[in-house]
Amino acid sequence: MSLKRILIIQTAFLGDVVLASPIWENLHRQFPDAQLDVVVKKGNESLLAKHPFLHQVYTFDKRQKIKNLWNLGRQLRQQRYDLVINLQRFASSGLLTFLARAKESRGFQKNPLSFLFRKQYKHEMKPNWHEVDRNLQLIADLVASPTRRPQLYPNQEDLAKILPYQEAPYYCLAPTSVWFTKQAPQRIWLDLIAQLANPNVNIYLLGAPADHAYLEAMRQAIPEVKVENLAGQLTLLQSAALMAKAQRNFVNDSGPLHLASATNAPVSAFFCSTVPEFGFGPLSDDSKIIEVSNLACRPCGLHGHKSCPKGHFQCGEALQLH
Repeated sequence: MSLKRILIIQTAFLGDVVLASPIWENLHRQFPDAQLDVVVKKGNESLLAKHPFLHQVYTFDKRQKIKNLWNLGRQLRQQRYDLVINLQRFASSGLLTFLARAKESRGFQKNPLSFLFRKQYKHEMKPNWHEVDRNLQLIADLVASPTRRPQLYPNQEDLAKILPYQEAPYYCLAPTSVWFTKQAPQRIWLDLIAQLANPNVNIYLLGAPADHAYLEAMRQAIPEVKVENLAGQLTLLQSAALMAKAQRNFVNDSGPLHLASATNAPVSAFFCSTVPEFGFGPLSDDSKIIEVSNLACRPCGLHGHKSCPKGHFQCGEALQLH
């Protein structure tokens, strides 16, 4: 198949964008001269800043959704894509796929507008299947023996930014999540910090600007331990680069977990209401899952909740560090 222009659509959370990266990695390897473009949700574009082989990163601003859908769709149609690959399962991404009017489109059957795609694929859970495997089936006919590892590309400016934080051995902790039931309780994180505390080692708290107050309260709760709150001070790529050289990273089932996977960073991941069997576990060579097994109400859904449906949150409260 001759492919000159290819568009990949993934407008979900930042972790989903990271796990989509094997798609463009493998397509670039197979079609090195093809123009590869990507559509991501506004706010996630910094993950792909100065990417070495992506031609254009479009952003979909979900505010004023209908207006922005039509405007973006018009831009995409002008590119006359040979192929559009839709990794998102929401109707808005299906409409973008249709509006692009590519020669061929493909995506998951669970998208409400998948009947408009030329090729549809099942998005299902199989033993030992990761989300990257579900994604890669969409290009199985185009790429032989695809690589599974997600990949990000921090640039020299990113590496220079984090250099002052790397003068001594360090740990990175990412204690927050968008969802309450995917976030290990603060007590767990404070116990972890106490165990990691060492005058010769630095401990960094990572998060978005909105996480700063929560992490600052955590830092102030243990004034006897040297902990630095970096929430909002680093870009996503800089955070990924910092995690890559950490002694170990500790994360929830959330975006930073996938940043660790993309840099093959050593990582321990807390899984509370969700389970790795959903296909979103760590892909690092050195990885560990920390979870409460044999809990009858777990998992309580594919995604997190704002509060525990049972009211006890035992999948978080009963976590053990050892």
